[in-house]
Amino acid sequence: MENFTPVSALIGGLLIGASAALFLMLNGRIAGISGILGGLLHPARSEIGWRMAFLAGLFIAALVYVAFGGTLPPVETDASMPLLIVAGLIVGFGTRLGAGCTSGHGVCGIGRGSPRSLAATGVFMLTAIATVFITRHVIGM
Repeated sequence: MENFTPVSALIGGLLIGASAALFLMLNGRIAGISGILGGLLHPARSEIGWRMAFLAGLFIAALVYVAFGGTLPPVETDASMPLLIVAGLIVGFGTRLGAGCTSGHGVCGIGRGSPRSLAATGVFMLTAIATVFITRHVIGM
């Protein structure tokens, strides 16, 4: 949070919202990452291309940013690899259980006025708050 500026946050939010809205208008699809990735597990032949292009774009965007002089922040964690694997599996299970993730429900669903997405995003946020509180103040990690 050392480099936070309201202007860059506003521009980033506008770009995310505009891209999600365009994706919905042009493709009739929700730009939810877990749904796009999950759709590759048993894809229809006609859906492989756009799903792969969408996911590749997530990685390519970071490379383009660096190519134009941006610097990526270092990734630092105190967690062990087994803990990260278990956490990733729990998150994956949660996105399947909740029928989506924060990009699908939080960005796209709330933007469409979906009551289900509003409830799901509330559960995501409350779970995150509880997790941070428990790990930092109860367990002491």
